[in-house]
Amino acid sequence: MGSDEDRLRKPNNQRTTMRAKLQILLLVLSTNLISIYLFSGAVLNINWPENAPRIHLWDSERLLRELNVTRFKLSDAQTSLSELKTKCSASSTLLEALLTELGKVHGDKPMYDDINGWPDELFGELKLAAGPYKLPFGFTSNIGSDELYPTMGFACRNFQPEVIQYMTYEPGNECPSDDLFAQRLMLKGCEPLPRRRCKPKSPTNYIEPNPFPSSLWKIPPDSSIIWDPYTCKNYTCLVNRGKAKGSYDCKDCFDLRGREKVRWMIDNGNLDYSIDNVLRLKPTGTIRIGLDIGGGTGSFAARMRERNITIVTSSMNFNGPFNNFIASRGLVPLHISIAHRLPFGDGVLDIVHSMHVLSNWIPDTMLEFALYDIYRVLRPGGVFWLDHFFCLGGQLNGTYVPMFDKIGFKKLRWNAGRKLDRGLEKNEWYLSALLEKPMN
Repeated sequence: MGSDEDRLRKPNNQRTTMRAKLQILLLVLSTNLISIYLFSGAVLNINWPENAPRIHLWDSERLLRELNVTRFKLSDAQTSLSELKTKCSASSTLLEALLTELGKVHGDKPMYDDINGWPDELFGELKLAAGPYKLPFGFTSNIGSDELYPTMGFACRNFQPEVIQYMTYEPGNECPSDDLFAQRLMLKGCEPLPRRRCKPKSPTNYIEPNPFPSSLWKIPPDSSIIWDPYTCKNYTCLVNRGKAKGSYDCKDCFDLRGREKVRWMIDNGNLDYSIDNVLRLKPTGTIRIGLDIGGGTGSFAARMRERNITIVTSSMNFNGPFNNFIASRGLVPLHISIAHRLPFGDGVLDIVHSMHVLSNWIPDTMLEFALYDIYRVLRPGGVFWLDHFFCLGGQLNGTYVPMFDKIGFKKLRWNAGRKLDRGLEKNEWYLSALLEKPMN
């Protein structure tokens, strides 16, 4: 521990160090610019001759000749300036890369004036990804600006070292094998991540997927994905994980011959609803498209697809290739977290389903935002199927029932029941409900 004086002195030392680095950068850059100009052979001479001719307005032919000569000289000068600018840009990029590598060698850490803002000067791929970019045709009323900013999660600013690491790669070459690192950034709120100009690693000995519709209930070949990020290195391991000890997200989801095969097929009149009984609550054919939030390996979407209903499944790759598995079944995966604003327009979906994902692990305010977003994307008369919402007994009536009433859903079906596998004294509950967005 240091004294107050020492703590006050450290920021000044850091500013002094940064100022010195900037001076060195400016000196090196200036030297490079002069060197490029001297050795490029560019001729940038647009000065008038000593005996500049006098232009007489009444001598039109002479005036035209003078203007043509001037125009040619300006054209040559613009060409030279363009070439010089290109060389300076290349030199600056190389210099930035050199300073970045030197900083890594010396263990320098990025310095920020404001924890919620970017550094004064971004560099490399992150600078290109963050923008902004001037629109080629200027101002457009569609966005109310003459600049275009690439989409990037605001929380990325709070994790700048991680974002810089994520954006460190060789453009045009293979991307780093950093799927888990990227997903952790997403779960911290850095979502969406900045785009990258690299190619993800491709599986070895890749073969075509199983044909549809048999693909809905077949395990895909192991060669269909990259196994590097996961504990299991093949689908056999994932299928048997449901019988193994330990806790995993959606532990038995990959076993398509087990419980996945019978989910939503039987209605017990309590917490378990069947798909067919849910569909009967609405006019035939009016449930056509929807979303399954946190849908595991996509079995809900598979069952709906068998009924000619298109469901997009959002899922994360929690120690398993959930998104790849969904796609291998001929279904549509969406790699977003529960905190992400749903990427749909207002009032466009017929049904939204979520099982086990929405529960009391989500902070109340965030959950309320999520529920309002579900309400937003549902069309009037659309159905929100809340499937096995977990909470404690005191929370059910004290927090969540008022929350649903506040949002304004109409209750088509509502069932609450005790969760007893961990003992009666835990006072744990499940809630299953069918909630309709009002028609008016």
